[in-house]
Amino acid sequence: MRPPVLLVIAHGSRDPRHAATVDALVRRVRSIRPRLVVETGFLDFNAPSVPRVLERLAAQGTEDVIALPLLLTRAFHAKSDIPSVLREASARLPRLRIHRAEVLGPSPLLLAALHRRLWEAGLQEADKRSTGLVLASAGSTDPEAIAVIAEIARELRSAGWCAVRPAFASALLPRTDEVVRSLRADGCERVAVAPYVIAPGRLPDRIAEGARQADVLADVLGASPELAQLLLERYEQALPALTAGRVAVTA
Repeated sequence: MRPPVLLVIAHGSRDPRHAATVDALVRRVRSIRPRLVVETGFLDFNAPSVPRVLERLAAQGTEDVIALPLLLTRAFHAKSDIPSVLREASARLPRLRIHRAEVLGPSPLLLAALHRRLWEAGLQEADKRSTGLVLASAGSTDPEAIAVIAEIARELRSAGWCAVRPAFASALLPRTDEVVRSLRADGCERVAVAPYVIAPGRLPDRIAEGARQADVLADVLGASPELAQLLLERYEQALPALTAGRVAVTA
């Protein structure tokens, strides 16, 4: 029996850098597991759409798909958009079994990817004690997502940074520039901004704009080795339910 196809579901963006980053991440996943069929579908803006990918797979005789949301938290897209798209596809394609994997975060691999980007931007382990860190996320009004970001900030703080504070590019305050100023005012020798986002786009650009007065701006998580490994980890975690015949396409 062929292993289930891994369908990575990305949000999509008018910014071409978004799709290019998703493609690079998927290529890295394929390089790790060359025998695994890995497809990409987008919710909006980019092609192919999730329904079109599922229709093609069904037409090719695929029986099992693990749909993995390329999301860091369980917010609106994870709880509403993606379940709705998958339910509709499942109803139209009854021979295709679809199981929805968990979102990517939280995970130690994401923290490792975030630290990788900070080291690549020029920081060193020894700099942590004197560096205030802005954990800059896209932002959400979902309480679960907000709680996850707060917990990640606490974990980073316990890892030895001078101070760690969240900032948001939308939906919530404070913004990145506000947190940069507050960390500097509180006596941190330097301030670094760590975008807790996967791919470039409008909101990451807003984070970068707010980081102009920071000493260090890390890159987005992108096609990091840790993120690629995490996709495969979520795929493996989803396999038992699908193997047992329990299809989960609802929230």
